Amino acid sequence: MSRAPGHRPARPAAGSVDRLDLTYVLPLRWADDADLNDLTGYLRWLAQRVEVTVVDGSPPALFARHAAHWGGYVRHLRPDPWLRYANGKVNGVTTGLRTARHERVVIADDDVRYDDVGLRTMRRLLDRAELVRPQNYFWPLPWHARWDTGRTLLNRAFGADYPGTFGIRRSTFLEMGGYHGDVLFENLELIRTVRGHGGRELIAAGLHVRRRPPPAGKFWSQRVRQAYDDLAQPARMALFLAVLPGLAVAIARGWRAVPITAGLGVVALAEAGRRRANGAAVFPASTVLLAPIWVGERAVCSWLALATRWGRGGVSYAGQRIRTAAHSQRRLTRSGSGAGR
Repeated sequence: MSRAPGHRPARPAAGSVDRLDLTYVLPLRWADDADLNDLTGYLRWLAQRVEVTVVDGSPPALFARHAAHWGGYVRHLRPDPWLRYANGKVNGVTTGLRTARHERVVIADDDVRYDDVGLRTMRRLLDRAELVRPQNYFWPLPWHARWDTGRTLLNRAFGADYPGTFGIRRSTFLEMGGYHGDVLFENLELIRTVRGHGGRELIAAGLHVRRRPPPAGKFWSQRVRQAYDDLAQPARMALFLAVLPGLAVAIARGWRAVPITAGLGVVALAEAGRRRANGAAVFPASTVLLAPIWVGERAVCSWLALATRWGRGGVSYAGQRIRTAAHSQRRLTRSGSGAGR
């Protein structure tokens, strides 16, 4: 189900909307409250439609302020103190799933913005699968969001993107004992853990869910960290590591057509991803042209990520270093148990 890029969910008066038997879990850990008013408005709208649980790992002063803003209409919790995963988001997700009152649960980052159609569609799709993987799109679209959309389009062309939100069945999560939290790429870890326990994954490429873009400073700070995620996908990592040496050889031998042809090929793949499942409704055509630039960025950052792995023992995350991007599908399938067992 697609939404126009400028779409905003309508916000009728409380009581005028039928509530869904759905729990919305938002893991949160803020260092400041710059986006407090925007998130508060969204949570107020959301709470009219579904049960909302915010698992808040923010410092005490911010936690108290959030409780004052949200306590009247959302469940506002601290992460379970027994959970000590290096990736704090997993602590929040696990706490939220354990306390959810409904079988069908939406997990979403703080920048994700569902609308009514998206919530109803997610509720329906969770009748067909244990894990539902929708498609995020950025709106508004500053320059860095257009740049990063190149990644999204290429992921769509080759299969599926990695969104900041999922739908999952609570019983499945509990039966598999949760998932490992000492990894960087927690979304992939969750996907592979559900698959490893025989759960059905539904890739909902046509369920377009808006996401607010990060500030430009945060975008730059995430370049190497996001490239580090590819260490969990060796074939993908090898491909990006080969880009710079391949271009160097082509230039040294005077094969000038090679970079141009490669760039055009990337554009064609991005356009295929844009057109998939009505993606053109939310991805402007201009984002396709930036896909080769994103590939160049990832090619450089992949080498930096490799150096971070072997030179520093992992990537810095929330004050500590995480070495493992995600565990392999083979390992998670063979173990047949989550982190909590």
